[in-house]
Amino acid sequence: MTIGQIASSVTYGTQALQASRMRSESSVFENLISKIKEKDEGSSEKSGVASKAGAFDTAGKNISSSQIAEIGRINGDWRSDFSGLYTSENDRNSPAQGAAANSSSFSADKKIDRTSKLYEKSLELESYFVKMMVSSMRKTISKAAGNTSYAQSMYEDMIYDEYTASLTKNARFGLADQIYLELSV
Repeated sequence: MTIGQIASSVTYGTQALQASRMRSESSVFENLISKIKEKDEGSSEKSGVASKAGAFDTAGKNISSSQIAEIGRINGDWRSDFSGLYTSENDRNSPAQGAAANSSSFSADKKIDRTSKLYEKSLELESYFVKMMVSSMRKTISKAAGNTSYAQSMYEDMIYDEYTASLTKNARFGLADQIYLELSV
């Protein structure tokens, strides 16, 4: 047997193994899709869901994006957000914190409704500013010699996004409070 024959038999074995795995994964995926469709068809028949304007038709079914994802989020969006962060009754009428409490334009009679959509969007804007700050800090770190892959840099960006969301939720910078107070006038 020649080296070429050995190499081709090894690569053919590898290709056969990959093809087998692909067929197996495809059948599992197709079974999952069919189960989801069956479950979805049964639930829509029971609920009598009517189609909405601008709905997307897949396989004869009307599904609007509001049924798939929350408003303001992209389908498949994995990141954590600020919805549902504040839910208690005390959060509806709370005083400003952080920099907003120390601001000269702050008056003690102004209260913040942390359960509102405006405050949620204010937190997102604060998170964006914190992300810019953390990104600038991250650029100062020298990396070890060697190239980083695209996937590694993508996952590093994702983890830093989560760091900034966590900082925004827990550090109480007060920037979201200032944004809220300025926009709610």
